[in-house]
Amino acid sequence: MIKNIIFDFGDIFINLDKPAVFTVLTQFGYTEITPDLDKIMKDYEMGLISSSDFILAMNRIFPEARPEDLKKAWNSILLDFPDYRLEFLEKLAAENTFRLFLLSNTNELHIDHVIKNMGLHRFERFKKCFEKFYLSHEINLRKPNKDIYTFVLEENNLKAEETFFVDDTKENTDTSSLLGIKSWNLIVGQEDIIDLKKWL
Repeated sequence: MIKNIIFDFGDIFINLDKPAVFTVLTQFGYTEITPDLDKIMKDYEMGLISSSDFILAMNRIFPEARPEDLKKAWNSILLDFPDYRLEFLEKLAAENTFRLFLLSNTNELHIDHVIKNMGLHRFERFKKCFEKFYLSHEINLRKPNKDIYTFVLEENNLKAEETFFVDDTKENTDTSSLLGIKSWNLIVGQEDIIDLKKWL
């Protein structure tokens, strides 16, 4: 019996344009993800470097870009957060049937941008639906690494077999499944979080 639900954020509640960052960066010479670029992005997502150090590191890779160009490119992935999804979540939280958690790979610049776009009041409505609100850059862990899942389970005394996880990235749900967590790899554009109860 499922008692706990762990949600991803991007492309589950908020819409994303995942290729946008790299599309924008092509004007500054981007061609492919190099090991250096991959490390910088993952380190930033895990909160191992500050926002200013992240922009400096990106600037070394893309010297023709101004810091504000890089911030704009970085935030271009973030689209809208439809009202119907927030209303669905608030209704689910009000039912008080499940313990709800958020587990997101994100970073300071993205969260600041989300709050600015949503408005603080709407963001707080979203946040208060969850018992815990885990952001990768605040806990220094990221999906799909096994330790982020065990951290959430252990910190909240959750049993894997009583826990459901939804994420749009297959490698993330692959890891959670290996730990015995019932998982839904949501297919963006074909499925929507409001159909959650079909999967429980």
